[in-house]
Amino acid sequence: MGDAETATQPFSFNRLYRLRSPAEFRRVFQQAMRSGDRFFTVLWRRNDRGMARIGFAIAKKRVTLAVGRNRIRRLARESFRHQRAIFAGVDIVVLAQTAAGTATNEQLLQSLEKHWAKIRHATRELAGPED
Repeated sequence: MGDAETATQPFSFNRLYRLRSPAEFRRVFQQAMRSGDRFFTVLWRRNDRGMARIGFAIAKKRVTLAVGRNRIRRLARESFRHQRAIFAGVDIVVLAQTAAGTATNEQLLQSLEKHWAKIRHATRELAGPED
């Protein structure tokens, strides 16, 4: 299956939905809106692609073990995958805080849900009222 075919499947997660290049990350970091708590800082910015994309910046300084960084990334990716249709036209970067490394999966998922709700609310306000 090619990227175009896979992208049409409702819960697939391929490279079309990822921020990949340093320039794409830099664009989000430069003019981002922000949501933060003790587990994550989530940055987002509107894009002109019509689809949501996500990237991760999980520093070794914050979460020292690779298994912990991978667990956080996997949970965030899965949560995003189920919500991405709501975020059409938004680039998101997830940064982990130190507390994320010791948090339970349930705590991390609840935190991400709060961030997703904040992004949903903010993007609706930016889009303006529907006629």
